[in-house]
Amino acid sequence: MSSSPYVSRRGFLQTSAFATLMAQPLFSFAQESTSDSLAGRIYKTLKIGMVRVEGDLTDKFRAVKAAGFDGIELNAPGMNVEETKKAIAESGLPVDGTVCGSHWDVRHTDPDANVRAKALADLQTALRDTHAVGGHTVLLVVGHGKDGNEDEVWSRSIENISKAIPLAAELGVAIAIENVWNHFLYNHQGGPDQSAEKFVKYVDELNSPWVGLQFDIGNHWKYGDMGDWIRALGKRIIKLDIKGFSRKNDQFTRISEGDIDYADVRKALREINYYGWCAAEVSGGDTDELRRIAAEMDQVFGLS
Repeated sequence: MSSSPYVSRRGFLQTSAFATLMAQPLFSFAQESTSDSLAGRIYKTLKIGMVRVEGDLTDKFRAVKAAGFDGIELNAPGMNVEETKKAIAESGLPVDGTVCGSHWDVRHTDPDANVRAKALADLQTALRDTHAVGGHTVLLVVGHGKDGNEDEVWSRSIENISKAIPLAAELGVAIAIENVWNHFLYNHQGGPDQSAEKFVKYVDELNSPWVGLQFDIGNHWKYGDMGDWIRALGKRIIKLDIKGFSRKNDQFTRISEGDIDYADVRKALREINYYGWCAAEVSGGDTDELRRIAAEMDQVFGLS
């Protein structure tokens, strides 16, 4: 990738927007170890659906902060903006981003143009709501391979998502595409030797500093080497998701279990000079369980 505005903006998103604009306590770069620890580079967040704590939104935010997380992701559309602002103010926990909650059912790849128009409207609403509460990313599943052949799914989603990019740029909220099991950009029946080449080409075709990847470390361990994927995607990665996966048992696991090569993941993230947020995406639970999840993230990233 050349030294274009695309590259420099990717660097900005990683090194500053996700950390400094959220007014989070910064780790000192001088304190970083020369080992493969990612201390000072990773800011822990999680999905709101993981928080199974009694009380209102403020109570949930306070529990998340007490568990050791630096931020939280909400769902949009559907977020109550005023209630969320109140929870942020009362808890001191920022919303670093959102998940576009309708993207699996209302898809940018649907053959019906009316459905694609609704998918665009939902993404635009998510961008506005995320900006309103101080977030900087909207996680997006671009569509599903069942909606057509690869060329059709590719072209429909590129065309539709491109229409949201001007708003993303205006608001300063990035569209963060997640690599998921949606039968697109990889072979769902294939083996563990697949590359990230199609993901690279797809993001590059959108050709915007306001579009990148929210790279899920666990989702494609079944299909490829995550360290190599991270190296190939490089600055296109603007955020991370994390869950565990066991190739041996062919199932998702706790973050610290399974057989993901976290040593190579840490090495690769340092090689691409990644600084930014990582969102846990596991089943969640009460405050004690949230603490365990935060501790697992500390373990696999060498944060403690």
